[in-house]
Amino acid sequence: MSGYLPVVMFAALILAFGVVSLAVARLLRPSRPDSVKLMNYECGAEPIGSAWVQFPAGFYLVALVFILFDTLAVFLFPWALILRSAGMTAFWVVAAFVGIVGLGWLYAYREGVLEWK
Repeated sequence: MSGYLPVVMFAALILAFGVVSLAVARLLRPSRPDSVKLMNYECGAEPIGSAWVQFPAGFYLVALVFILFDTLAVFLFPWALILRSAGMTAFWVVAAFVGIVGLGWLYAYREGVLEWK
């Protein structure tokens, strides 16, 4: 248990900092609600219709493709730094990883996810 004591103390400090920061901000903020401040802000334009609209699934699919390539970048940079010392096995493992990501991109391309309609 003594090995986890610094972790528990650090977690308690993080939690305490968050709670104290929010409490102090609530005490110090100005409270002047009026009808203009409580209106929706739409870049200076009056809002039209309901705010609860359904987005096309294409937005979510583009986000998933972005996460796919973001993951690729996160794994390729450290690999590129240790490539010489890692050897050919690491090269082929990452080549397989890039191939799988490429198949994901090919699937998204064939399904038309990357095209805006």
